[in-house]
Amino acid sequence: MGARATLSPEPGGIYRVELPVGFTARGEFVEVDPPHRVVFSWGWEHDDALVPPGASTVEVELEPVADGTRVLLRHHKLGGESAEQHTVGWIHYLERLRVAAGGGVPGPDEGPVVSEDRGQRP
Repeated sequence: MGARATLSPEPGGIYRVELPVGFTARGEFVEVDPPHRVVFSWGWEHDDALVPPGASTVEVELEPVADGTRVLLRHHKLGGESAEQHTVGWIHYLERLRVAAGGGVPGPDEGPVVSEDRGQRP
C-alpha cells in the first residue's frame, strides 16, 4: 500500500505509510493481536487533510476460511465525502492485496483516484 513505511506494530507504536502519489498516512497502533486483529489510528499529514493524523481509527480482522483468509476492514469516525474517498482507497488496496496473496503481481501502483470529477487522490 505504500512506497515507504515506518511501522512499530505494538500499542503506541507508529504507523506511517507514504503512498506513491505523495500523500502520507500517519497514526499509532492501538491493538495488535497477531494473527487475528490490528487496530490503529489514522489520518493524513498534508495541510488540507479532511482527516488529520489520529482523527479516525482503522480496525482489521483476519479470519481463516476454507479457501484462504477473510479480511474485514472497518474505518471508524469518517463521514460524508471523506468516507466515500476512503472507501475507494481501501477497495483499491484490498484488491491489490487479494491479487498478491493469490500469488499474482498487482502491477505498478499509482494510487486510487477518489474523485472522478476532480481527479483527486487521498
